[in-house]
Amino acid sequence: MYIIAVSKKVVQSNKEVRETMRRILAATLVFLFMLSVPLGATREEEELRSLKTFTNAFTLVEENYVEKVDPKKLIYGAIKGMLQSLDPHSSFLTPDMYKEMEVETKGSFGGIGIEITIKNGWLTVVSPIEGTPAYKAGLKPGDKIIKINGVSTRGISLMEAVKKLRGPKGTKVTITIFREGVGKPFDVTITRDIIRIKSVEAKLLGKDIGYVKLRQFQETTDRELEKVLKKWQGKIKGFILDLRNNPGGLLDQAVKVSDLFIDKGVIVSIKGRKKSSNHVFTATSEAYLKGIPMVVLVNAGSASASEIVASCLQDHRRAVIVGTRTFGKGSVQTIFPMDDGSAIRLTTAKYYSPAGREIQGNGVEPDVVVEEIEVKKKKERAFREEELIKHFKGMPEKERKRKEKKSPLEKMLNKDFQLKVAYSLLEGWIKMKGL
Repeated sequence: MYIIAVSKKVVQSNKEVRETMRRILAATLVFLFMLSVPLGATREEEELRSLKTFTNAFTLVEENYVEKVDPKKLIYGAIKGMLQSLDPHSSFLTPDMYKEMEVETKGSFGGIGIEITIKNGWLTVVSPIEGTPAYKAGLKPGDKIIKINGVSTRGISLMEAVKKLRGPKGTKVTITIFREGVGKPFDVTITRDIIRIKSVEAKLLGKDIGYVKLRQFQETTDRELEKVLKKWQGKIKGFILDLRNNPGGLLDQAVKVSDLFIDKGVIVSIKGRKKSSNHVFTATSEAYLKGIPMVVLVNAGSASASEIVASCLQDHRRAVIVGTRTFGKGSVQTIFPMDDGSAIRLTTAKYYSPAGREIQGNGVEPDVVVEEIEVKKKKERAFREEELIKHFKGMPEKERKRKEKKSPLEKMLNKDFQLKVAYSLLEGWIKMKGL
């Protein structure tokens, strides 16, 4: 600890006090760096010169700006700019933003229900969360949000964008969208709501194929999923895990979810610049649904934690991956809380699949590529026996129409082509096992 002597002058103006403290701070920084800088250490010397430049710039702005500036605002702005210069996912969280982020992991907040990122300098939709106002408004992965309430988003940070998009239930936000294939940008006005994200949605398709939709990786996702798997253990013949439009979430939850399906081997590896950032997560528990055919559905909206699970199950040959290439967000962000309630969200590592594949920028390629297409019903034009003159009559038309009536499952599958392919794969797989 260093004790700094203060001038014996008892009465000083605010300006003199601030100037004295600034000089003491600058002198202390210089002194501390001089103690730590060995001769010939050009990198450290360059850092020292840069810090001196920053101190000079800070003083210049504070003393000469047209209006009085809050020093805290200048410091926050400097930290924010420093982190923005690194990558789209590193950011500075003010105390309010940090609290909002903590709330989000618990699954309830006011907003429009959308996962976003910065791509080529523009705020871009990763995926709308199903059932939310953004999803109902028709927002799609890849949409660029070029304005929020008429203000350009060029150069905006993720945290700033989140703050602008969130708000109390019932309030409205207008966003301007640029979408590939659409001639010009268009406005979408969305009414905010309380976004309660139910992490796990489970149902049976038919009698013996289990279906689970994971919407986000939250604090309780693994426990909710495990309850479902315990219930279905020994009762189903096939399983579909739907990770489409799942933007990710907590890293430890991705590891725990993967651990429910494999009982040995690597789940994911994390590698950073510092050795302390490196870690290999391995399976620790007995797997559920052993020997049960499994399909994982993914698309361009599957990101981060979703990609950890998909790549793990793919590399272990535990599941067939169906859909389109995933988003490709393979970096790890660590939260460093600060003394004043703010926090720094810093990219500290990248993650790799069990086979060593780097997910960052590459994503996960499906085993079976199935595009998201809209199935449109066409009028049947085929020539049939019943159209022949004097044909032999089969069952009464009323009974035939009753048998041809679509079941709820068929209607569901006809609306979702990727799910239909996954279901058909499992049906064929189960039948082949029975031969």
